[in-house]
Amino acid sequence: MRKKITASIIGTGSYLPAKVLTNKDLESMVDTSDEWITTRTGIKERHIAGDDEYTSDMAAKAAMQALQSAGKKPSSIDLIIVATITPDMLFPSTACFVQDKIGAKNAACFDIGAACSGYIYAIEIAKRLVETGSHNTILVIAAEKLSAITDWTDRNTCVLFGDGAGACVISGEESGKPRILCTYTGADSSAAELLMMPGGGTRFPASMQTVEKKLHFLKMAGREVFKNAVLSMYRAAERIMKKSDIKIDEIKCFLPHQANIRIIDAVAKKIGISKEKVYLNVQKFGNMSAATVAVGLDEVFKDWDLKPGDKILVDAFGAGFTFGSLVIEW
Repeated sequence: MRKKITASIIGTGSYLPAKVLTNKDLESMVDTSDEWITTRTGIKERHIAGDDEYTSDMAAKAAMQALQSAGKKPSSIDLIIVATITPDMLFPSTACFVQDKIGAKNAACFDIGAACSGYIYAIEIAKRLVETGSHNTILVIAAEKLSAITDWTDRNTCVLFGDGAGACVISGEESGKPRILCTYTGADSSAAELLMMPGGGTRFPASMQTVEKKLHFLKMAGREVFKNAVLSMYRAAERIMKKSDIKIDEIKCFLPHQANIRIIDAVAKKIGISKEKVYLNVQKFGNMSAATVAVGLDEVFKDWDLKPGDKILVDAFGAGFTFGSLVIEW
């Protein structure tokens, strides 16, 4: 009888570009103010990648941190999964570029596109592959260069987004490491048109017209997205609590997707978790799509006062609309 394998996170890492764009900087770019942005979003600043800094560059730097944290060499990785909606190009996958940059010559590679929920989707895939025994060590990365698809003349969206990358190494071979107890993923595509980038695919391939109409920038109906985000993140949290048979008061740290402080507050109140248990970095980084909870998890692992047995709840919502959650035991 094969020994039961439990997937564990054996190392984490993150990377943020050097350039910081503050709300004050944005005041000189669009008709907005630091007070307006802070009051409505909680964001004070965000990191912006350089023109010659690609998604795969940020992903590779976060990956090397995670590998160092895990004590693993790139050659030991069986699979690389990159969650991103801002790949270097449509193909080949960003994961393939990362493989070459870090020297993970033995790894299979693919990307997934589940927007802000992408890191949770990728971790669920990695967990199942490790626990079936088909893979031993998997590198999961979330990396985004949202500045490349942001319309910097649109004051309603350009204040929200930033760039960055986070990563973790998932394995079933080591004990005494944080265990992935449970995962949940879902989607409701009935309102998918509320958050999208229309241009660049087969529906609106690149042309003079798509460029003129700014179809290669992200589009968002903010008020409607807000409502969907709160309900979907509540649903994801509620379902994973039921699935894992864990009560909300057993959670030591709640790491929600950092899109907007008002969304975070509304979800925390709805699921009944106290504010002191909610991890926040939205003020520093804004919304980095899939990279948001990836960077957040690295920070929680390094900075939060966690003790053996403590449980972390991660919860996200993204374009599609996708949503997902996971519970990790320290």
